[in-house]
Amino acid sequence: MGDHHWSRAREGSNTEALDYYRERSKAPGVAEGGGPRNMYCMHCDGVIPLGRPVDACPHCGRALEGDAKRYFNWVELDQPPRSDLRSLWPFLAAGLLAVAAIAWFVVWLFTRGGPA
Repeated sequence: MGDHHWSRAREGSNTEALDYYRERSKAPGVAEGGGPRNMYCMHCDGVIPLGRPVDACPHCGRALEGDAKRYFNWVELDQPPRSDLRSLWPFLAAGLLAVAAIAWFVVWLFTRGGPA
């Protein structure tokens, strides 16, 4: 390769990214390789082969929590949440309270002799 090659022309560029990948290559399980697609532990950056589900990292032993999975350079939510009811419950309760209040008001209007 001569000095005109793109790799020499860009020498000194992207040093932060190169340092990250050099450090990343020292993570547990990276030296052993892996399959075409692996996920990584959020705590120790260790390689976790995809395939059979695991509950804990084989390197640091910490539990793999939640539905988020970290891959080489992205994190994805692999599965939808089990239910949205917990987050929608306050709105449902407020709606039911509003309907009950309106119903009570209508009943109160008609039991006192109707609208004037």
